[in-house]
Amino acid sequence: MECSEEISNKLNDLIEKNINAKDAYAKAIEKVENPEIKNFFKERAKNRARFVKELRTEVWGNGEIPENSGNISGEVHRNWMSLKAIFSSNDEEAMLNETIRGEKTSLEEYNQILSEIELPKNIENLIIK
Repeated sequence: MECSEEISNKLNDLIEKNINAKDAYAKAIEKVENPEIKNFFKERAKNRARFVKELRTEVWGNGEIPENSGNISGEVHRNWMSLKAIFSSNDEEAMLNETIRGEKTSLEEYNQILSEIELPKNIENLIIK
């Protein structure tokens, strides 16, 4: 199965959301003092950057142009602005709780893509991973 424009658009949505998440985690790193929490956010930011790279590789590999920024719109804007507002408060517990909520939302978005369209096996495996 060849990667369609619809699939590339879905992957680009994930790229944009992961860029936004990576940026939010980078902001959180600046706001926390606890070294364990700081390391946790560093790992999450690193993971999101890796996701972006892997998703971009798939989009490029299918002849499309991958998303290059975290331009925020609609639901993404609401979710990540909420997260950024909490990160601005310097409340580490609130940041961690919002991180859990954000990660659950991301998981739901990945699962939604898996259920909406038929994907080539390599892309399906990437999203599952």
